[in-house]
Amino acid sequence: MLKNAILVSAALMGVIGAGAQTTFLQLGSEGYHNLDRWETLSGRLCDSLSNGDKPESRRNIVHFLESLVHKQDTGSIYELGRPELRGKLSSIDYYNMTQLMSESGEWAADENGTRRSKRSILNTFYKTQYNLGYVKTANFFAVINPVVVGTGLMQTNTPSNDPVTGAAIPKMVTANSQGLEVRGWIAKKIGFYTMMTDNQEKFPYHVNNWAQKKLEAVPGADYFKKTVNQFGGYDYLQVSGYVNADLVKNHVNATFGYGKHFFGDGFTSLFLTDNSSNMPFLNLQMRIWKLNYECLYLELTPQYVKGADRVNEHKYSTMRYLNTNVTRWLNIGLFEAQVFGRTGGYEISYLNPVILSTAMSRYNGAGDKSLLGFSTKALVARNFQFYGQFILNEFKIKELTGSNKWYGNKWGVQMGGKYFNAFGLKNLDLQGEIDAVRPYTYSAQDTLANYTNYNQPLADPLGSGFIKAIGQIRYQPVKNLTLTARATYYVRGNDTGSKNYGNNVFRNYPSAAYQYGVSMINGPESRCKMLGLNASYQIRRNMFIDCGGVYRDYSSVDGIYPHTSTTGTSKGALTTTYVYFGVRINSAMRRAYDFF
Repeated sequence: MLKNAILVSAALMGVIGAGAQTTFLQLGSEGYHNLDRWETLSGRLCDSLSNGDKPESRRNIVHFLESLVHKQDTGSIYELGRPELRGKLSSIDYYNMTQLMSESGEWAADENGTRRSKRSILNTFYKTQYNLGYVKTANFFAVINPVVVGTGLMQTNTPSNDPVTGAAIPKMVTANSQGLEVRGWIAKKIGFYTMMTDNQEKFPYHVNNWAQKKLEAVPGADYFKKTVNQFGGYDYLQVSGYVNADLVKNHVNATFGYGKHFFGDGFTSLFLTDNSSNMPFLNLQMRIWKLNYECLYLELTPQYVKGADRVNEHKYSTMRYLNTNVTRWLNIGLFEAQVFGRTGGYEISYLNPVILSTAMSRYNGAGDKSLLGFSTKALVARNFQFYGQFILNEFKIKELTGSNKWYGNKWGVQMGGKYFNAFGLKNLDLQGEIDAVRPYTYSAQDTLANYTNYNQPLADPLGSGFIKAIGQIRYQPVKNLTLTARATYYVRGNDTGSKNYGNNVFRNYPSAAYQYGVSMINGPESRCKMLGLNASYQIRRNMFIDCGGVYRDYSSVDGIYPHTSTTGTSKGALTTTYVYFGVRINSAMRRAYDFF
């Protein structure tokens, strides 16, 4: 795993004389939404916090929150340091802040910000409100918590039988996970984290179709076992973990581990999302003045056809993301990524931590996948946030201004906005976003260099060749209840048979016969609209009850429904409606199926 990167990481760790460490807030946590909300309502970007670069450290989160509010001896809180927030925050905001600070209380000013339980179990378990096990001494800190998720889903599909095999689609599907999460630090110099869950899952019909493609995958997971039944379940482990240390105290940080990252402020990202599986990584992060710079070295798994168990091949990626607050309300960023395959391990030229190393790709022969991106975020009127991304793979001015629609003009754009305390109603937040990606943008000359990991796209799960609009209403009427409504509509092209229209990121660049006449929606057009409703009630911290429903309608303009089973292709459309009920403990994100 990342053989050369491990050596670099070990060398860096070895030079630590005195420093600190941190652990990170789980991706998908509601805390990220609230941090975004509070920063926007303050009208000022925080130089030590980067919400568009996740996961964020618990240390930075607590320090940011302590700059917003101060806890009095009586237990109540008042605004401190940010008088511009007066009148903007509700009692629910204060409650969310104290909960988030207590959850990472080891980073409070006195290092003891975690709330103690009034009644522990056997004077051993749940000594603190949120943690099954809690140990803190002068040189060691650790918490341990169980992770439990259980979901039952009832679906109705039209057609009600699989159009290829004729088998009846099951009405009921289930998913469950069970495991442990551990985090802590040693001597205040080395931070550590691990989570492991054992998962058994059956998917809604449209997700099962996706998972049974020729390139098989479980969304967000890596290795899996599947039952023989056509609509059967998937059994897989999810494991993540890392060690972390400061190389320069509070400014340069190194993390080595196995997990996921997310670059962006939207529902999805054109740079990097957490939709694919966990991956080995070495992350170097620098935060100095108004600059936030991250260099991410990744080991990825190229596409493969699942068969007998074997050792998988590997490919690699180096990603760099620099963003800065140019004013108190405007942030801009620069992103670049190279994806490459090498038989001898990591390409040493890509270990260079300096941004704008696309020249290295040219040096190596221009056969690797290179992406260049730009991002922006602006706070407006202390209620609005506007954000965007632009990704570019290749273009020629001559072809861009011509009318031949050359395939090589490969780019994508994201534009979005958030409205907090919408229409003057506190804790009502709205968000809207449009994403558009040209065909072939994430494809490559060969199957090693495409922008994928473990048979899944690294960026948007739709791949390339689509236009998508997403809108969401989020309302927290009382402390422990969050209501969400989300609507999604997308138009996408489809590859058919041997024709490569650029929508499948796993296929190589097209032959000369298909290099011109490439539109944004290329090939047979499909359309999909989804509406989802969810209610999450928090019984106690990190213990949730989720319930809701989703309506999904998919159709093809040309009457072609790309049924992704390995058994063939059928014509028609698919309408799916399902309702669900679930319980999750210490799992930041519920399992959702409305992403494609």
